[in-house]
Amino acid sequence: MKNSIINITKQFIYYKELGEATMEQLNDEELFWQYNDESNSIAIIVKHLSGNMLSRFTDFLESDGEKPWRQRDLEFIIDFKDRKKLLMAWHNGWACLINTLESLKPSDLEAVVYIRNMGHTVLEALHRQLAHYAYHVGQMVFIGKMLKGNQWQTLSIAKGQSRQYNQDKFVKPKSKKHFTDDL
Repeated sequence: MKNSIINITKQFIYYKELGEATMEQLNDEELFWQYNDESNSIAIIVKHLSGNMLSRFTDFLESDGEKPWRQRDLEFIIDFKDRKKLLMAWHNGWACLINTLESLKPSDLEAVVYIRNMGHTVLEALHRQLAHYAYHVGQMVFIGKMLKGNQWQTLSIAKGQSRQYNQDKFVKPKSKKHFTDDL
């Protein structure tokens, strides 16, 4: 069960790094760009992720993950146009999540936590949030790719490089590790 916590932590960190690598490629204006009024900018997605992380992972084992102080609807309204504030929100949310993960013990994984009064084991709640954050980070990457076009620096295996990537992997001996250990 300790491996589960380590694995999930590495997976969350992987998505954190994908989001950061996306934002690093964009200028301030691009972080706040919206395709239309119904779509989200990267800034809106960051504000939402941060609000969700702070709500879900503050007092994670003791209180409902949907905190009474959270104002989710306001997460979709950008009230700032500043990269510094955006990155502060990003880092605050991730720090809350990662600090919580680091505090978990294997015996906590079967404990029940609640999100909007719906019970989840800790492991189920972590998987729920991992999927949610991967969904939104994927949106961030997609927006970044649209904005940068052929100037986009790939965050995964470059087009046309799969064969070489696989050859490099298969010449190494088999080993058990998380895929991010080689990144």
